[in-house]
Amino acid sequence: MARKVNWAYEAATDLEALAEYIARDSAFYASAFVQEIRDASHSLNEFSERGRIVPELGNPNIRELFVREYRLIT
Repeated sequence: MARKVNWAYEAATDLEALAEYIARDSAFYASAFVQEIRDASHSLNEFSERGRIVPELGNPNIRELFVREYRLIT
């Protein structure tokens, strides 16, 4: 089932802050990590049930996807 993924303002701001933090050591790795996050979020357009149900919410319509140690919640 396809689903349109929209980023919340707070999530986009968090990703930007994370990229800036990583870029202090390596602009390359910051860019690569942001791309990895974006690729994972875009995959949810086609595979909206990818990932697991968020345990603390228990709602089968809300999923989480892990990218390294970070959670994308949709």
